[in-house]
Formats: sequence, structure tokens, C-alpha cells
Amino acid sequence: MTAVTMASPADARRRTRSGSGRLAGTGTLLRLALRRDRIIMPIWVLVLGGSFSSVGKSLASLYDTAGRRAELAASMNGNSSLRAMYGPVFDDSVGGLVSWRMVAFGAALAAVMNLIVVVRHTREEEETGRQEMLSSAMVGRLAPLTAALLAAVVADVALALVIVAGMAGSGAGGAGAVALALAVAGVGLLFACTAAIAAQFTESARLAKGLTAAVIGAAFVLKAAGDSTTDDGSSVLTWLSPIGWAENVRAYADERWWVLLVVAAAIAVQAAVAYALTGRRDVGMSFLATRPGPAEGRISTAFGLALRLQRGALIGWTLSFAAVGFVFGGLTGGAADLVGDNEKTREIFERMGGQAGLTDAFLATMVSMLGMVAALYIVASALRPHGEETTGRAEPVLAAGVGRIGWAAGHLVIAFGGAALLMLVGGLGLAAGYGHDLPAVLGAALVQLPAIWLLGGVTVLLYGALPRAAAAAWGVAGVCLALGWLGPAIDVPQAVMNVSPFTHLPRLPGGTGMEWGPVFALTAVAVVLTGAGLGALRRRDVLN
Repeated sequence: MTAVTMASPADARRRTRSGSGRLAGTGTLLRLALRRDRIIMPIWVLVLGGSFSSVGKSLASLYDTAGRRAELAASMNGNSSLRAMYGPVFDDSVGGLVSWRMVAFGAALAAVMNLIVVVRHTREEEETGRQEMLSSAMVGRLAPLTAALLAAVVADVALALVIVAGMAGSGAGGAGAVALALAVAGVGLLFACTAAIAAQFTESARLAKGLTAAVIGAAFVLKAAGDSTTDDGSSVLTWLSPIGWAENVRAYADERWWVLLVVAAAIAVQAAVAYALTGRRDVGMSFLATRPGPAEGRISTAFGLALRLQRGALIGWTLSFAAVGFVFGGLTGGAADLVGDNEKTREIFERMGGQAGLTDAFLATMVSMLGMVAALYIVASALRPHGEETTGRAEPVLAAGVGRIGWAAGHLVIAFGGAALLMLVGGLGLAAGYGHDLPAVLGAALVQLPAIWLLGGVTVLLYGALPRAAAAAWGVAGVCLALGWLGPAIDVPQAVMNVSPFTHLPRLPGGTGMEWGPVFALTAVAVVLTGAGLGALRRRDVLN
């Protein structure tokens, strides 16, 4: 028999005390991370990066003369509400208009991509116990964090290359394309470091994602507030936001390359903080310990437990929808100023929001956007039982006499009911910001629910029948979001647009009026999908 000698904890600490020891296994973990993300990462990169060239071609078609582009720039810079959403126009070339239209949203979406990558390969690995298993091998203390950040670097470099290639293909290449790509990718990497810091403070991947998403939202709000007061990006509030830094790189408008040094410095500082924090805690632990709660009273039921677990996220989403709805409502009055006499732009809004006047079309577009964002909430909330199951927390609950259907139903009530609450609050905020037509705007918001619930049903079906592929629900929601956001602008064929359930809803307010057939049909499909998912959950084994 061969004797096996186990190293003592003291020996392991001495072995990993050196810099090289602390990074041992980084390459292996990086390859593992890239393999796990081999599908979702290319989708993010290609869809987000490709949207820049698509918007460039669309803008070149819509504003095909220098006079029209100059008119758009003057209209945007003179409207504080629209500046808050998109930022000021620094140059009226096609490339400059793409930068105006995409830099803020592109940087924010790149930040979301990075937070998903980093949290997945740091805190989520610790939460599920996989990191502890890996750390028992020859893996250095800093290797998991380093591999996660390097995976984010790979994604950001790929995104930058796709943006540069796409802009060159649309006829707007050169230094401006490089500056735009570096600004977007740089802000994305900056928030990867923010996510790495958040992962040190919470014991839950969900909370780490929530904290980072809140910082991204705050950065966008700061940029919007600053841009609403000035038309040149010089506001202090704009400069307090990393998204504002991307804007102030001024791609295609005498590029400010030195702003990228500010981004690089912020990345270095946040990375140093993340490394310092990860070296001062044990695997699986956090600096903000989870507060234990009572085991009696309201959480003695499956629904009470689900509410306890999801109430923080629901409150955050609700407050965000109220604020965003109010801002969107305030932008409605400036819709006509944005469009002016450009018939092609008017056609885009009408394709997104119906054929009943520009104001109603704009409101319908904003309502549809709220609905598509609410779809992200229902996917996240409906997947919460999957997270409870994979981390082993569901098994003790189910062993205590709680049925699977009752346990899952508690979470699904929060998911489907929470989506209804979000659209109610978002509709009220939209009507308050607009200042008119409360019943019509609120009704238009609630009409989005069947499509949202259908995506929730898809999520439940995937979780119940194919639990190891449940994350594909994010891809389904992402496709619907991409079609709703970019489809009308680049004139995607109707057959492709019909893939999204939101395409089949009546365009309210305005449009051709209320059509109950699609509403009932989508609701019925959502019920069938949810029932099928619960039935599959009841028959299969619990994940180990």
C-alpha cells in the first residue's frame, strides 16, 4: 500500500506565502472559466459589439446629409431631458452620432457583462462550495480572483476588437473607433474590479451582483444628472461617474486620450483593494456577515421564506422602476424635439410604439422598454429556487415536510407577483413624469405582463425539466431585449421580431386600441409553461 502524506495547514500557508505560490493554478482556473463561459461570453460580445455597427448604419441612413446630422446635434444639445438619457453630441459625423447614441448604454451593458463574469467565478464558486474543493489542491490564495479578472479582460478585449471592426465596416473607423472601443471596454473592466470588491463583502453571489448593479445604476444617474445641466459634459456630476468618463473620451471629436488614463488608474486602485481584501478573509466568508433571522412567525411557511429571501431584491427593483418611470415620463415632452422633421426617425418610434401619433408612440416605446427590463427581474426571481437547490439550502427545507410544488410556488408568487408590482409602479412613475393620462399609461404598462409572465414560464420550464441548463433563460430574455431595443432601429424582418412575445402585444397607449386575443393567448401559454415546469420539478431528483 502506498502511503499518502498530507501537508499540514501551516505547510500550506508557508507554500502560498510567496507571490508565485499565491497565484499558483491561475492558468488552469482561467481555462476553466473560459470553458464555462464559452457560450454566454461570445453572445454578449457579439451582440453588444455588433450593435455599434448596426446603429452606425441606421444613423447613416436616417441622417444622410451633413445638414440633417447638424440639426440632430443641435436638437439634442438643446434638450436637457434627452441629454440626460443619451448625453451631449460632441461631433455630428456618423461616428460622432454613434458615440453619442451608444457610449453610455454600451459602457453600462459592458459593466453588466463584467459583473456577471467576475461574480460567477469568485463569490458564486465560494457560495456553492466548489472553491473550497479547488483550494484543497495546489491553488494559490489569489488565483481565483486573478483568473476571474483575466476572464473579464479577455471579454473586454474581444468586445473592443468587435467594436473597432464593426465601426470600420460601417465606414466610421480610425482613431475615433479605437477611442470608443477603449472607453467602453475600459469602463467594463473598471466595474469588473468593482464586482471583485463587492464579492468580498457579501456571502451571496446574488447580493454581490446586486451591489455592483446598484453602483452601475448610480453611475448612470450621476452622468444623467450632470448632462442635464450642461451640454459639453463638463459637469462635476458627470465627472464623478465612470460612465461619464467614457462619454468624455469624446470619440470622433478630438479624442481626449488622457481620460483613458483616469480609467486605467481607477482600475488599478480598485484591483489593489480587491486583492488586499481577498487576502484578509477565509474562503466562503465575507466582511459583512449575513444577519441571522427568526425561524418562526412569517417565515414558518414556504411563501414566508421566499419573501424573506427575495424582499431586498424586490424592494430595490421597485424603487428603480419608480425612478426610471418618472424619468421616462419627463422625457416624453421632448420626443418631438428629438425627431423634428425626420420621417425615418418617426418611423422607428412608430414601429416600436404603434401608429397613433409621436407622443403615444414614444410612451408605448418606453412602456415596452420597462416591460423588457421587468423580464430580467422575473428570470432572476424564478431562478432563485435553482440557486437554493444547487447550494444545498433547499434540501433541508424539503426534508422538513414541505412539498416541492409548495416550496417552488412560494418563490414563483414573488416572481410573477413582483413583476406585476414593478409594472404597476413603473406605469405610475411614467404617468407622474408625463403629467397626463394616468389610466391610459397605467393600462399600457400592465398590458406588458402576459409577455413578461411567458418568459417567466420559460424559466420555470427550463428549471424544472433541464435544471443544468436553467441559465439559458437569461439568453432567451436577452434575445427579446435585443430585438426590442435594436430591432426597430435596424429594421429587422417581422418574422424575426415575432420571436419576442412583446411583439404580439397591443401598442398602447394609442395604436389600434386594446386587443384581448394576444393578451389571453400569451397568458395561457405562460400558465401552460409554468405548469409543465412544476410538473417536471415534481418528478425529477434534487440536484446535488
